[in-house]
Amino acid sequence: MAILTVFTPTYNRAYILPQCYEAMKRQTEQDFVWLVVDDGSSDGTEELVKGWMQEEHGFTLRYVRQENKGMHGAHNLAYENIDTEINTCIDSDDFMPDDAVEKIVCFWQTCERDEHISGFLALDAYKNGEVIGTKLPVEKAPATSYDFYYRYGVSGDKKFILRTDLTKQNPYPIFEGEKYVNLATKYSLLDKEYKLLALNEVVCIVEYLEDGSSRNMIRQYFKNPQGFAYSRKLCMQLPFAGFKFRFVQAMHYVSSSLILKNTHYLSESPCKALTLLATPVGFLWWLYLRFQYRKYEKG
Repeated sequence: MAILTVFTPTYNRAYILPQCYEAMKRQTEQDFVWLVVDDGSSDGTEELVKGWMQEEHGFTLRYVRQENKGMHGAHNLAYENIDTEINTCIDSDDFMPDDAVEKIVCFWQTCERDEHISGFLALDAYKNGEVIGTKLPVEKAPATSYDFYYRYGVSGDKKFILRTDLTKQNPYPIFEGEKYVNLATKYSLLDKEYKLLALNEVVCIVEYLEDGSSRNMIRQYFKNPQGFAYSRKLCMQLPFAGFKFRFVQAMHYVSSSLILKNTHYLSESPCKALTLLATPVGFLWWLYLRFQYRKYEKG
């Protein structure tokens, strides 16, 4: 029985999803599940994937669909439908090197771990093979994602391969009219009790497209302020986080509250003194975001 599910959330990406599919067919280890999570596409994605399901390949291809809820909503649906021991997300505009599944499965089956390990981090790279950001300090593992990024100097996107029983916990909240909640909130919640191992191998090739959320973050702030406020309030409360990190979260919480026109933001904050201290900087950040957003809207 397969121990790994690779899930791919997709929304109107039929034009590039075949790149991901072809990479799945080339995997040197075929004992895995590829779960395509269609977040309400209207471009023929369903017909495309169901056509692939009629073809012969070594891996198991599954397809689920829902009305459009955004990336975090698609992750919720994925976790509801995964039954393998571990899982990882490969976005619809990305793909896996031919030996990625083999490396993931081999590492998980041979690594030393206990019940306090939530999974492991691996590397993302550009198409030219350049690792995104820094490599991982393997000698520091096991460590939390916070430790890796804020104490050990890791930078750039990394691939999270996580235990399925843990990813099913704490679903992302869905806010009416919004389509974005920072996916890292789940990793922060896991950091409270669990740690990650590290694998310095590339398991995902990344391409940042113009229609991706990474390239539209200013717009995301204004379209999804409730989601951002939720993430900032959660991160302000992390018991292991340093003052600088929590101050930045409070600053962003203030700016999101201003976008929401929430006059009760201080009383609703879980860290009132910190939020009060961060209010002037949060106000300035809100002014900057508003200026940039207006430039964006004008094209």
